[in-house]
Amino acid sequence: MRGVKVVTGAAAAVLLLAYMGPMPALADTIEAALVRAYQTNPQLNAQRAQVRFTDENVPQALSGYRPRVALTGSAGYQYTDTNTTSGGSPTAIVRTEIHGTNPPRSVGATVTQTLFNGQQTANRTRAAESQVSGSREALRVLDQSVLLSAATIYMDFLRDSAIVEVQQSNVRVLEQTLKQTKDRFNVGEVTRTDVAQSEAQLAAGKTQLLTAEANLVTTRSNFRRIIGNEPQGLAPGSPVDRFLPGTLPSAVELGLIENPNVTAAMYGIDVSYLQVKVNEGALLPTVTLQASVQQSYESSLILYRSFGASATAQLTVPIYQGGAEYSLIRQSKETLAQQRLVLEQTRDATRANVVTAWGQLVAGKAQVSSAQAQVTASEIALNGVREEAKAGQRTTLDVLNAQQALVNARVALVTAQHDRVVASYAVLNAVGRLSPQVLKLPTETYDPSVHYHQVRDSWIGVRTPDGR
Repeated sequence: MRGVKVVTGAAAAVLLLAYMGPMPALADTIEAALVRAYQTNPQLNAQRAQVRFTDENVPQALSGYRPRVALTGSAGYQYTDTNTTSGGSPTAIVRTEIHGTNPPRSVGATVTQTLFNGQQTANRTRAAESQVSGSREALRVLDQSVLLSAATIYMDFLRDSAIVEVQQSNVRVLEQTLKQTKDRFNVGEVTRTDVAQSEAQLAAGKTQLLTAEANLVTTRSNFRRIIGNEPQGLAPGSPVDRFLPGTLPSAVELGLIENPNVTAAMYGIDVSYLQVKVNEGALLPTVTLQASVQQSYESSLILYRSFGASATAQLTVPIYQGGAEYSLIRQSKETLAQQRLVLEQTRDATRANVVTAWGQLVAGKAQVSSAQAQVTASEIALNGVREEAKAGQRTTLDVLNAQQALVNARVALVTAQHDRVVASYAVLNAVGRLSPQVLKLPTETYDPSVHYHQVRDSWIGVRTPDGR
């Protein structure tokens, strides 16, 4: 029975090794799992594509500064039959007949340049740039969410694996206890009740083991979904307290500045404000310059070739266009007011999330210490109850209860250690600093500005920078 007890203690200590550093014999670490999730998570890659999609709003807005060029050409066939008369003299009438066919052909080019449109192009460009910045913050939100999910599922698997080992050891202990109880019953030391109690406790232990194994199967599946591979030989995970602010007030202040949800809401206000300016620009005059040239051949039977060129400046002053433009201005102002309220709501939520995560971290530290003391006391109590039972001072039920108390303590310790590590990642996420750069993960980070600069000033081309 003492040998089985040692195995169970080792199972409960799986997560305690987190404080001793990684073990070379194990195949995977939490840092490596975070890197794989950051590189291969399909949800994260889809959001990166969404950022690249948003980048294209800027060259679309900048196109308002650029000229528009159009080529026109025509060719055809026509038949003409005319008969005209004119008075050549008081006594003579001159008749002129023109009839026949000709193939008219023409080619021309028109260049149109907007000189002023109420600053609509400038405001659209600034709004598009704010949309790009907002989409990058949304990408940071998902970066953090994926990394937090990866760290959580990694620790979930360690916890559930340790619980399965604890329950397996418990079943082995209960089987040995049942065997010893039957042997004592055969020699008349205990009653049938003691045997039944041992059998009942063993059945309950097997049920707990099956539940733990089912939980582990679910966790394994989620591990594969989030991180991208099957878990094998996981090294213990450790907290990331070294990257956290020193106090709760500093954590709240940092969260209100760096949390990507807050910064995304701020960019949302910029976009809404600039949209108001764009809609107001529709009430201002528009000035355009248009130049055109045209070369024609055989446009008629008597005209073989003609050439024309023109340059025209046009001023358009909107007076009344049905009232839709005024409605758009009012509507965009309401959107701006809404975005300001969203920012306040986001700040309140961020503050609450930081405080909650910080409280869970503080509680987690205390729970680990309490759970460790509980395991130590339960082990001493179980050994004492067993010795007293040998002397006839304790019943079999007392031994079984002490064994179950030790199992519960070890499960509580494993869970507390899991919660302690996850809580540290949750605080880092709440303050907006859960990133590969802060964690110093050995991976190349995705830089959304690379694609942005590749497409921002593109005048032509339908292929994306990656060759598609």
